This record gives sequence, structure tokens and C-alpha cells, in this order.
Amino acid sequence: MNNPLFGDTIVAPATIPGTGAISIVRISGPDSFRITDAVVKLKSGTISGSEGYRIHFGTVDGLDEVLVSVFRAPHSYTGEDALEISCHASRYIVEELIRRLLSAGCRLAEPGEFTRRAFMNGRMDLAQAEAVADVISSTTAASHRVAYNQLRGRYSSELASLRGELVEMTSLLELELDFSEEDVEFADRSRLLGLVDRTLSHVVRLADSFKDGNAIKNGVPVAIVGATNVGKSTLLNALVGEDRALVSDIAGTTRDTIEEVINLGGILFRFIDTAGIRETEETVEKMGIDRTYRKISEAEIVIGVLDGTSEEGTIMCGLKEIISKMDFSSQKLVLALNKCDLMDSKDANKKVISINNFVRSSDIKAYIVSISAKSSSGLPSLHSALISLESHLISNEDSTFVTNVRHYEALRETASALSAGRLALTSGVPADLVAEDLRRAISSLNQILGTDLIDPEAVLHSIFRKHCIGK
Repeated sequence: MNNPLFGDTIVAPATIPGTGAISIVRISGPDSFRITDAVVKLKSGTISGSEGYRIHFGTVDGLDEVLVSVFRAPHSYTGEDALEISCHASRYIVEELIRRLLSAGCRLAEPGEFTRRAFMNGRMDLAQAEAVADVISSTTAASHRVAYNQLRGRYSSELASLRGELVEMTSLLELELDFSEEDVEFADRSRLLGLVDRTLSHVVRLADSFKDGNAIKNGVPVAIVGATNVGKSTLLNALVGEDRALVSDIAGTTRDTIEEVINLGGILFRFIDTAGIRETEETVEKMGIDRTYRKISEAEIVIGVLDGTSEEGTIMCGLKEIISKMDFSSQKLVLALNKCDLMDSKDANKKVISINNFVRSSDIKAYIVSISAKSSSGLPSLHSALISLESHLISNEDSTFVTNVRHYEALRETASALSAGRLALTSGVPADLVAEDLRRAISSLNQILGTDLIDPEAVLHSIFRKHCIGK
């Protein structure tokens, strides 16, 4: 592996120039102090002679007055000698400061290179390094909690513990091979089977958490569906608070899906406005309806919008159409009786009761709310229903959620290897074949932690290019 720690010194802005009052420029590498001394003059002494964890006032000739924070290896973010220069946030000042540092011997850092150096210098494992970007991009309390717990190493500790037990048992199995002629059994088979079962259960639980973890990170997918002109686009606009979707009385106006992400109660919801469901021969509209059906199947929550001003029979037909496209083993339903501002309360209550009776007789669960998407009446009840359906995402503070596709795939590979190992154990297969299955499981866990990468450069480039410059 080409290790950048053994070479040059990098520089990059750690904040966005031109925003706020102060910008920070980061430097890391073996020549950090010498290069900074060439650009920044202290009132007394030099950066090279400074102790770590000190802040010095200095000047950059003809440019700005700055503060320089000093971090000596290995007690820095990257594990190298590192500095952070705080200057005024003028874009010109930041760019000129970086230009002078480049002229003095720095190289402009690549995206994520500071964190990559931290990983390669043993300051964090790969799962923690990936969490850095998630902490930065977190937009809700739930997404921040999951990313921060991963950054602190809680998730890594779980994986390392599982790996340690597997390594121990694999070592005992391999030791048996060295004494195969003496028929010695170092690894008790019943204990080994129990270990495999516990580990497999833990790995499967982590893999299964990916659905919720992905929802925390990217938003719970919510499809807004219903017949044409029931108010789906108006509802999306009301939820977003702006005219995001085109609204008209012409049937078939929405030809494609429109998505918006909204934070409700600390949970991200990814609302998807879909084409109205109806029989049509118009090619483009038909394509939009086909896409609606696909979005219904992909959604975790379906908001079925019903036109409260329609006849009861028409409402029930629309309700049946929505239900027929859902899988209630994995999906949740909220029914929104819309246009309640155009109905008298007696008629509205009667229709809600009819909908509720039909839902109960169909043995399905659904929240039912009366709303007016046009006037935003009833939206708080809709918000409460959505938050209640996903409250487990913010209530399970002690739970570990997998949010990374790479980790999910590695966990599935781990589970597959452990399942094969379990079958081998119960079938009386020789120790070397059982050990091979356990080694595959260990290798998959190592892929997450970054201790056994099949193609290190390709994996690391793919991961760290997603980080921002200066991190």
C-alpha cells in the first residue's frame, strides 16, 4: 500500500471561505512546522520550537493576523505533526494563505486525505473513518447519534469482539490439524456450535438493522398515493411549505415522481409524490402510473390520499386499490381523508367511520386522519401519525444501526460463511473445512474494520473520495 504518511505535507481549508468570521486552514505531515514557520511569524519563538496543544498569535506578512494551533505527533487527528491556522474568512485571505503554504512546500490535500491518514496511522479503524463523513452530513438528532456512536468506536467494538471469538476458535481448530495423527480435539464442538449460533444471531441482527439505519441516514421513504385529483401534490406542497409540485385540476398532471426530505420530530422523512392511479391509454401518463406502483413497493410508509368530497363508494374503490398494492408485512399505511374544509363535520365523521370499519374488517392496521391539504388543516395529526410509526428510530438510543451499504454487504457475507460453518459442524465435516468457513467470516468482518482489505487502494479511494476537502 502506498502510505502518504511517509511522504509529503498536505494543506486544505477546513471551513468554507467567505462564510462566517473565521476560516481554518489545516496542515498535516512531516514538514508541517518548518513550512508554517516560513509563512507565519510569531511575536517570539517559532512553531517548530513549540510544545503540542498550544495556540500562538502570529502574522502572515501583508495579509492577516492569525492564530496557530499546534498538534505534535502522534497526538493529533492524523497522528502526524499537524497545525490549524485560524484567519479571517475572506476568500482572498484563505486562498493567498494556502498559496503561500504551497509555495513553501505543502501539497493540496485530496478529499478525505486527513481522515485517510488518521486511518492509516492507526488513529481510527475504517468503520470509524467512514463515520466522519456521516457526522458532518448528519441533519437530525437520530442520524447524528448513529454516526457519532460509530465514530466513537461503539460499532467497531461490537465487530472486534465477534471477530476475537472467531479467531480464538479458528486457532484451536487449526491447532488440531497440527496434531491430527494423535486424534486430539482442542475445540469443543458443542461450545463451538454455541459460539457460531451466538455470532450468527448477532451478525444477522446487525444486517437487519440496515433498513432502519438507511432510513435514519437518508430518510424514511413515504409514498403519497391515490387517484387523480385527490390532492397528493397539494399535500406534498403543504408538507414542504412551498410550491414544489405542480397543482392543477387537470387529471394526470403529475407524470413522474417528485421527492422531498423533511425533518419531523428529529426523523427524516423522504416524501414521494406520485402520479394519480387511474385507467388511461395515454402513454406518458401510463408510464408515470407504472412508476407509482414501483414507488409504493419501495416505500416504508404509504400515505393513501382519499378525496373526502367524493361518494363513499368512490372512496372505498380508491382505498381498495391502494391496499391491493401494499405488503403489510413490511409496510405501514396512513389514510388521509382530504378536502375536509369542503365537507360538513357530520359527513366527514361518517366517512372516517366507514373507512375505519373497512380497515378493521380487512384485518390491517392504518392511521386515519382528516386533513385539508389546501389549508393545512389536520397536518399536525398527520405529522404525529408519521412520527409515531417511526418512533423506534429515536427511542432505541442504545441500539446499533448499520447505515453503510459496504458494511451491510460484508455482514451478509459473514452470515453466509457462519451458516456454512454451522452446517459443517452439525454434519461432522473435518476441522480444516470448518476452519475455512470461520476464516471467511473473519475476513468479511475485517473488510469492515479495514484490517484485511482485498484491494486496499481501490477500497480506500472509493471511501475517502466521498469526504470533503479538509477532512
